[in-house]
Amino acid sequence: MIKVLLADDHSIVRAGLRRIVEESGDMQVVAEADDGREAIQLVEKTAPDVAVVDISMPGVDGLEVISQLQTLHPELPILVLTMHEEGQYVVRAIQAGAMGYLTKQSAPEQLVTAIRKIHDGQRYITDEAAESLALRVAKGSNGKSPLDSLSMRELQVLRRLAMGQTNREIARSYHISIKTVDTYRARLLKKLELRNNAELSRFAIQNQLIEP
Repeated sequence: MIKVLLADDHSIVRAGLRRIVEESGDMQVVAEADDGREAIQLVEKTAPDVAVVDISMPGVDGLEVISQLQTLHPELPILVLTMHEEGQYVVRAIQAGAMGYLTKQSAPEQLVTAIRKIHDGQRYITDEAAESLALRVAKGSNGKSPLDSLSMRELQVLRRLAMGQTNREIARSYHISIKTVDTYRARLLKKLELRNNAELSRFAIQNQLIEP
């Protein structure tokens, strides 16, 4: 049996994913987490064969979970589950160490296949995500997104600022100082040529980094 960990902050989503996984006949859900920090802790406790991780979670987000798990458990294959088809997320998830990328819209039909493939050491990306990624590559340097200039941490701070979190809350989530968050915010405003948090939020929504 393939032991699966599910990490998503919506209990209804997790219930649906659990049903799909356990109806497969060769998998079982050994742990469920509703935030990133709990997901990391449960990997330590339950030793899953595959982790299915949502990008948009409170506390430690999915990209940070992938990054930390890659350091702690580099052998663990991770499947990203997300509402986002935007190429930026595909690129960042793969760069962070994910073996697969699946949109929630595709999960009912493709989740089981995706888990089996990454468990076998193969990559899995949905057709929609692959097309989005291909379009980004095809644009070349002339079509680069402003997001391409951001580091992983800058992208994470951008998302949290756009969701209305304070510098103190962000600092606590990433175990960094408030001054460091201030520095990230200043870099974001400069790189993206924006003036304030309201414009950061508008930019994040326009680029599908957060839901409106």
